[in-house]
Amino acid sequence: MNNGLKTKREHLISILKSYGSLLVAYSGGVDSTFLLATAHEALKKNLVAITAKSPLHPVRENQEAKAFAQQLGVQHIFVKSMEMSRSDFTANTKKRCYLCKKYLFKDLLKIAREKNIEYVAHGANVDDLEDFRPGFDAAREMNIMAPMVDAGLTKNDIRTLSKQMNLNTWNKPPMSCLATRIPYGTQITTEKLKMIEQAEQVIFGLGVTSCRVRVHDKSARIEVDPGDIERILHQRIRSTIVGKLRKIGFSHVAVDLEGYKQGRMNRDL
Repeated sequence: MNNGLKTKREHLISILKSYGSLLVAYSGGVDSTFLLATAHEALKKNLVAITAKSPLHPVRENQEAKAFAQQLGVQHIFVKSMEMSRSDFTANTKKRCYLCKKYLFKDLLKIAREKNIEYVAHGANVDDLEDFRPGFDAAREMNIMAPMVDAGLTKNDIRTLSKQMNLNTWNKPPMSCLATRIPYGTQITTEKLKMIEQAEQVIFGLGVTSCRVRVHDKSARIEVDPGDIERILHQRIRSTIVGKLRKIGFSHVAVDLEGYKQGRMNRDL
């Protein structure tokens, strides 16, 4: 570990220890897993992990989150988030992520009060400050801590440190809620979210590591890493994908030749 990265990690641990007790918004992704593991090192038992359960989050992600929390020995609670019952969220405006995080953090703060936990933190990193992240605005407004931002940790820093800590998420592809596959201004429905989850499971089942299935009416636009595009266009694999996605309910299936890139749906903003 180079000195700069070592200093950042030590700073993070110092920040976490200063909290005394902490509730972590834990999705099971690269960032929140690293935060939870480091918080466990710093705080031991004075720690609770909360994972949102809703149609927005693939079942496989929740299962992986549960397994790691159990392995770590951290108290882990699933909370049923209710954003799908709120018309301002399902309208899918550019404030979608802001509203989702605001409702979730409200629930987390309530749980923290009930458990006499003073601080709630999320897994934002320095790189998140450079993208369109309205959820980060909600976190600031509600005094949700961002200890990895305060410690100056980037996504690459977190992956490097995760690898050194033998966390199997160190090279996990970026993951976001399923609503990010639906263009702004298009109503979010449970049916669409389920179709997206099933379609992405088909692609992941072919050995692809990064995948997004974007929904445009009844059409599926598949994004994978550029290096995987040629493979999924092979006649046999292509026929398998089309057949399975048609059964799921898509009328048309397309592959995006640009490949997967995080935040693609934000271009329209």
